[in-house]
Amino acid sequence: MGSFGYRAWLQPAKTQLGFLPKLTGHRCFAFEEFAYGLESLFGKKPGDDGDYAISLEIDKGLPWEAYTLRGDLAGLRIAGGSEKGLLYGAYGLLARLCLGEPVETLNILEKPTVAHRVLNHWDNADGTIERGYAGKSIFFQGGRIGYDLPRLKDYARLLASIGINEISVNNVNVYPDSAKLITEEGLPDLAKVAEVFRPFGIRLIISVHFDSPVILGGLPTADPADPAVAKYWADAAKRVYQYIPDLAGFLMKADSEFRSGPAALGRTQDEGANIIARALAPFGGRIYWRCFIYNCKQDWRDTTTDRPKAAYNEFFPLDGKFDDNVILQVKHGPSDFQVREPNSPLLGAMTQTHQGLEFQITQEYTGQQKDLYATAVQWEEIFDTPVTDACMTRDLAGREVTAIVAVANTGTDANWTGHLLAQANLYAFGRMAWNPAQTAEQLTRDWVALTFGTDPAVKEPISAMLLESRWVYEKYNAPLGLGWMVNINHHYGPSPEGYEYMKWGTYHRATHTAIGVDRTTHGTEFTAQYHQYVRDLYESKKTCPEKLLLFFHRLPYTYKLKNGQTLLQYIYDTHFEGVEDVQRFITIWDSLQDKIPPEAHTSVQERLQLQLANAQEWRDVINNYFYRLTGIPDEKGRKVYG
Repeated sequence: MGSFGYRAWLQPAKTQLGFLPKLTGHRCFAFEEFAYGLESLFGKKPGDDGDYAISLEIDKGLPWEAYTLRGDLAGLRIAGGSEKGLLYGAYGLLARLCLGEPVETLNILEKPTVAHRVLNHWDNADGTIERGYAGKSIFFQGGRIGYDLPRLKDYARLLASIGINEISVNNVNVYPDSAKLITEEGLPDLAKVAEVFRPFGIRLIISVHFDSPVILGGLPTADPADPAVAKYWADAAKRVYQYIPDLAGFLMKADSEFRSGPAALGRTQDEGANIIARALAPFGGRIYWRCFIYNCKQDWRDTTTDRPKAAYNEFFPLDGKFDDNVILQVKHGPSDFQVREPNSPLLGAMTQTHQGLEFQITQEYTGQQKDLYATAVQWEEIFDTPVTDACMTRDLAGREVTAIVAVANTGTDANWTGHLLAQANLYAFGRMAWNPAQTAEQLTRDWVALTFGTDPAVKEPISAMLLESRWVYEKYNAPLGLGWMVNINHHYGPSPEGYEYMKWGTYHRATHTAIGVDRTTHGTEFTAQYHQYVRDLYESKKTCPEKLLLFFHRLPYTYKLKNGQTLLQYIYDTHFEGVEDVQRFITIWDSLQDKIPPEAHTSVQERLQLQLANAQEWRDVINNYFYRLTGIPDEKGRKVYG
């Protein structure tokens, strides 16, 4: 594949390396991968004529996925706790070589904080991808498994190089054709996919349909209390593990958005999850059980039901009732991957239950890989959010949070992600899942250097654009944690009341005098779901972070923010500023024309022009909406239509 961006952060080094290596040590897949990587850096295969020795060894004293890099003037040793750890060490050293770091003084130990670092692909058997913005499916075509083998192997390499160790290949919204993946019809082809990913240390997960006992097994019910249903899942698990003995497990979306589930049959979520968990347990498998459950048939006139409360209300009372191989997969926020929302109150609350923290790499509500948006900046904020007065979300990683999961943003586009710079989001997810203490700034700078080279004249402006991009997008999107002012269904572009009178429970309740939902203990009582310390922060307008004000409080447009602006003037100003910022991004990018490959420059330039048009539409539609609603003009006299 010759297209720039195909090799992503595994591009050949842009810096001059001062030595030629020779390889020794443990011969395994990691050894071959390291040799392959070195060849791409040096333009020739490493051999015995090298002037710097690099050895690869297994060290049983290290944790399974850990590695060490220890160097001196005579040579360097990569040691791994297993061949998998050795593979991560090989990729870790290759990255440091590309970044120009001196290897002679390396003395580091790396080990993952979180055991399960997971990508969820929302791919359908017909080759389409739900919320996919980078082409067709890598895994499916024509109603069944179908793939380009070299590309699939290259994808596995990209994921392994950032520490991903589990992936689901089919959509959580399981349709009958992909439900068959756990049958004799689908398993032979799926097993071949597993063979591609296995050497890279990546295990498959299968999204399964709750009604599989009915639609595949011919039973009259999927009731988890029915012994025949338990037998169906046990037989299905046995069959699946005969084909894929290292399968990580199943993924389930139940009782959500018209999907069937245990609640529809009068059962609890733990009953639904445990019956499948017990079928998987003899094989070492897990069930990832999504907590995205809410009333999706809400009457907009009902002001008592508050959608963000749903997951906590459903799952918190069941803490301690789930089997040990159940991981509850919790979206990071209580809404649905909005530009700004608080962390889910479930995180840190269920101390007797394994949880997976779910992010969305694919930019469903954040510009759909047309607009520039660095998700790492948002994730760092999420990890830095207090859970109690003495605990951040980051502190849960490896304890209650035993998995970090994200919805993938990749497809068959030549550069994998549609927007070339959106590769930074996939890279950052893998690295943050490995170690949530890593900063967005460091990860962004590393990705830029690995992709475009270490020249400061290139690295600094691109890094600055990415690091600012989340705030720029937020400026012309819904303000102050409001959310949901998007076009219904496809979720791109502004529609201030697109969801306001719908069944989905996503309301801002704007009138001509005020906007927002009171979620304090004086309103819907959503804040009561948090630990007392966090509850107190959100409960008061004075201590609530201003960027979340309209998520937690209902306020008049004349409300004064800390900088003296009225709420409405803040909305006007930020929407104008957002457009100006995108124009500035275009100017910066144009200045790099002679410093990066033409194909890459043109690709991003086209996306930035799309973003400018989108930002202008957001500015005009949102500002016009509030002007017509309130009759209050922009105090700076700018055009807001009307």
